[in-house]
Amino acid sequence: MGWLHTAKFLTTAPQLHFLPALDVPEIAFVGRSNAGKSTCINTLTQQKQLAFASKKPGRTQHINLFSLGKQGVMDAVLTDLPGYGYAAVPKQDKIRWQQVMANYLVTRKNLMGIVLMCDPRHGMTELDEILLDVIRPRVQEGLKFLIVLTKSDKLTRSEATKVLSITKLQAGGGEVMLFSAPKKKGVEEVAQLLWKWAHPQAPAGAEPPATVDA
Repeated sequence: MGWLHTAKFLTTAPQLHFLPALDVPEIAFVGRSNAGKSTCINTLTQQKQLAFASKKPGRTQHINLFSLGKQGVMDAVLTDLPGYGYAAVPKQDKIRWQQVMANYLVTRKNLMGIVLMCDPRHGMTELDEILLDVIRPRVQEGLKFLIVLTKSDKLTRSEATKVLSITKLQAGGGEVMLFSAPKKKGVEEVAQLLWKWAHPQAPAGAEPPATVDA
């Protein structure tokens, strides 16, 4: 997990053509507004304000990139995409960002993994299903894919087991994990998976570099 704790703000872009061309693996975080995306990123990176968590969902309207790497050497990037589907956002902004996100997910060359946030109390929505359809061709070509069921502490054990089974059927080849920021549930499992995604050449059984707390 120490690898994720190295996350630093890299750049922000209102449109795709403002994004820098990179040759390191990129992992994108997507999801409906208020699904807990920013909280998940901040929990994984152990930084309270790395990703902007607004009390008014839908306010983040830029693509934000964060660099990862020990000793100042960037070896991967986390991308925080704007939340989608929030009713208070004007319709024209919704359409524009749906197009931007779709283009990013389809055309970003160094994108190697996608993490979809989903509130398990509401399940997969129509917009989530649309996103899965958009990325399906790239998933078939090898793009990594994970559905994170956030806020799982709001569920009973039986509810969590049920929604996990249902979502695995909907994932279409992707992985599914339960996650809770307050309870720190699933944090280590998600962190280790992302590290493996970004370091496919690492020896079998290798662990992420240990964190060194100041």
